[in-house]
Amino acid sequence: MKISVLTTLYYSENYIQEFYNRTLACLKQIPCIYEIIFVNDGSPDNSLAKAIVLAQKDENVKVIELSRNFGHHFALLTALQNATGDWIFLIDSDLEEAPELLLTYWQNLQQNPDFDVIYGVQEKRKGNWFEKISGKVYYKLFSLISDIQYPANTLTARLMNRKYVQALLQYPEREMDLWCIFQMAGFKQKAIVVSKGFKGSSTYTLKRKLQIALNTITSVSHKPLYFVFYLGLLITLFALGYITWAFYQYFAYDEKIEGWTSLAISIWAIGGLILFSIGILGIYLAKIFLEIKQRPRSIIRNIYEKHNIKIEKESLEV
Repeated sequence: MKISVLTTLYYSENYIQEFYNRTLACLKQIPCIYEIIFVNDGSPDNSLAKAIVLAQKDENVKVIELSRNFGHHFALLTALQNATGDWIFLIDSDLEEAPELLLTYWQNLQQNPDFDVIYGVQEKRKGNWFEKISGKVYYKLFSLISDIQYPANTLTARLMNRKYVQALLQYPEREMDLWCIFQMAGFKQKAIVVSKGFKGSSTYTLKRKLQIALNTITSVSHKPLYFVFYLGLLITLFALGYITWAFYQYFAYDEKIEGWTSLAISIWAIGGLILFSIGILGIYLAKIFLEIKQRPRSIIRNIYEKHNIKIEKESLEV
C-alpha cells in the first residue's frame, strides 16, 4: 500500500523542514510506502529551494514547480493529478493543520473501513470577531443559494482513497471551488472535529476573501440568476400596484400626483437594481467566456526528484 502526502508552498520557507520531519514521523508509524509531493505555487521566498534540498536527500520526495502563482485550489489539483498513492493525504504546509492528523485520520479509517474520505472540521473558527461573524454569514448564505451541503469550517487536511480522487479529477471546470467539488463528488465521507492552529496572519486579504466568496457562489450555483428574475418581478408588481393606486386617487378623489422626492428615489432605486442585475449577468457571462477558452488550470515549469537534480546542487544552497 502506498500513501501520497500532498501540500502546496506559498511563503512556506519557515515551515517546510518541520512539516517534513513531522510528516515523515507519522508515515513511519503506518505500514506503507510513501511519497511526499510539494507543489510550489509561485512562492516568492525560498520555499522552492528548501523543498528541492529535501528531494535531493529523500528519493520519496517530489517537488513540482509551477510556472507562476495559479492559486491554492489549482495548485492542490496539480498535486492530486500527480499523486500515485492508494491513499492520498492532502494538507497545508503552514502547520496550522498538524501533520499528525494523518495518524488521527488513519486510525479512524481503520475503525470505519467503508469510508472513502476522512476530513477535518474546525472545533472553533480561528481569527478575530469580524472573521468569525463573516464566516457564519457566508456559510448561511451559501447554504441558501446552493444545491449542495457545504460543511462549514472544513480543513484542507483530508485522507482520500484513489477511487475518490479519480472522481474529483473528472470535473473539468476552470472556474471552480475545490471544496465544493469535494462535496459534489459524493462517496462516503466522514467529518472529524479537530483543532486548528493559528499563526496570527494570513495571505488572504479581505478583498481576496470577498473575491473567493463571489467566485465560489457563482461557480457552484445558478440561483443568483433566479434571484434577479424574482426581484425584478417583485418590483414590477409593486410598480403596477403603485400606478393603480395613483390612478385610483386621481379619478376617485381628484388628487394631483406630486412628489419629486419619491420620483428621484424611485429612479435611483430602479437604476441601482438594473446595474446590480446586469452585474450578476456579467459575472456569469465572464465565467462562460473563461470556460470556453479552456485555458490550462496550471502549468508545470519543472519537476524535481532525487535522480534529476544533481546538476543543480550549487544553486540549491539556502
